Amino acid sequence: MIKYILTNKKFMSVKLGIAPIAWSNDDMPELGGETTLEQCLKEANEAGYIGIESGGKFPKKSSELIPKLDQFNLKLCSGWYGAYLRKNSVEEEKKSIQEQLDLFKDCNAPCIVFAEVSGSIQGDPNRKLSTRPQMEKDEWQKFCEKISELGKYLEDEGMPLAYHHHMGTVIETQKDTERLIENTHESVKLTLDTGHMLFAKGDSKSILQNYYERILHVHCKDIRKQVLEKSLKEDLSFRGAFLEGAFTVPGDGCIDYQPLFNVLKNNNYSGWLVVEAEQDPAKANPLEYAKIGYKYLTDTLKKSEIEIYKN
Repeated sequence: MIKYILTNKKFMSVKLGIAPIAWSNDDMPELGGETTLEQCLKEANEAGYIGIESGGKFPKKSSELIPKLDQFNLKLCSGWYGAYLRKNSVEEEKKSIQEQLDLFKDCNAPCIVFAEVSGSIQGDPNRKLSTRPQMEKDEWQKFCEKISELGKYLEDEGMPLAYHHHMGTVIETQKDTERLIENTHESVKLTLDTGHMLFAKGDSKSILQNYYERILHVHCKDIRKQVLEKSLKEDLSFRGAFLEGAFTVPGDGCIDYQPLFNVLKNNNYSGWLVVEAEQDPAKANPLEYAKIGYKYLTDTLKKSEIEIYKN
């Protein structure tokens, strides 16, 4: 099914989803900790989205999660998995991911948003952006071999691995992302995150144009340019940067999405576009910003003559 979506010559409509991190942050429970799952789902639906990614407040059993999503007319459109493949064996990682794999299969999610987090500085307020982990040549080879094996396993299970490049991790920059794609099996797909790519001084359009066969999932995260420049100049921590307001929803930042959507259309993309923006919900009302993102995406997709799938 996934290969059909990526190669079908007839353009199909895209689906719009959102991540729950706008309502509550699993890494910082004090941000939105009081917000219920029901409020998050209700407002995601109210803003116009038909899908939502998983989060810490979501039930871990499909018998509980599916009815909860159905109540608000939402589908599970993936979710984050933080891996320790640099330290773990492939077999250990298979055991670790199994519960999420089973849940996502039951919920008919399109993929698992996968990221290597061993050594990550993303949650450490005392670690500057410049101190993020990096791999030497020998470790790169071993890592690519291991993630290729895991990618094949997940593909065979019907739940593809969609790798998420992320600030503060070993796969952060455009160069890292390209190296990963070029040295792994084709079963290792990509979650392109426009905000993280720009933060790392990369070019999302170039990634889309050169590696569209591997693009399986897209996170539409925007950037406030002034905060980005300050974060890089002062070498803030990743947490410090997002608390300063580096990330926002499409339409409220500096990224022009139309050139990106034009590339997606030319390559017949028909997957999910997921609005994801780590913000302090006390400063950025989740429903208000969800609506801003939805309006911008729908307006911009219309300009690119891309249809939006409706439930």
